[in-house]
Formats: sequence, structure tokens, C-alpha cells
Amino acid sequence: MRKRSEPHTFEQRLRAQKLRLEHELSSLPDGRQREVVRARIDQLQTAAEMHGFLTTLREESAPPR
Repeated sequence: MRKRSEPHTFEQRLRAQKLRLEHELSSLPDGRQREVVRARIDQLQTAAEMHGFLTTLREESAPPR
């Protein structure tokens, strides 16, 4: 039976994808493909910031226990 890996958090998946794309970006020449990868990295950064903001907002609005 195959062992299942532990699930990764959203933040971990974003970080891993960003690192993979940054590595890819370092080997690309100037041009359209490089711009596409750079835009995707920017989108991942925005997603991470939005997730952090929403997580903080949710924690602040949670009723005290």
C-alpha cells in the first residue's frame, strides 16, 4: 500500500511554486516567456499577501474563547 504524504499548507504550496518559477526565470533569456513567468511570480506574491491579510482579518474577528 502506498504511503500518502502529509498535506502541505496553502502558504507552503505558494512558496514552493514561487521558488520553482524563480529558478526557471533565472535560466530564461529576455523575451515573452520570461515576462509570463515574472507575471506569474507576481501573482503568487499577491496571493500570499491576500491570504495573510484574510487570515489576520479572520483571526481578529473571531469571537474570544
